[in-house]
Amino acid sequence: MYPNALVLDILSVVTKRLVDIDDELLEEATEVLGAGTMKEAVNRSLEEVVRAARRRSHARRLAEMEGLDLADPKVMSGAWR
Repeated sequence: MYPNALVLDILSVVTKRLVDIDDELLEEATEVLGAGTMKEAVNRSLEEVVRAARRRSHARRLAEMEGLDLADPKVMSGAWR
C-alpha cells in the first residue's frame, strides 16, 4: 500500500475497472499527491476523499457533542487540567 495509506482491510479487494477520467484532473492530482503512477494517483485520491468525509463526520460529532460525555459535570470534574 502507499505511504500514509488508509487501511480499510487486511484482505482488501481490488477490481479492474474501465472508467473515463479527466486527463487534466488526473495530471493535477498526480502532481499534488506526488504519485508516481496513475493507479497510485487514483487510489490516493479515493483515500483522501474517504479521510475528508471521516474528518467532517468527527468534526460534526464534536460540534454536536454526539456520543460525548463532556457536558457531564461528574466526568468533567475528574478531567485532567
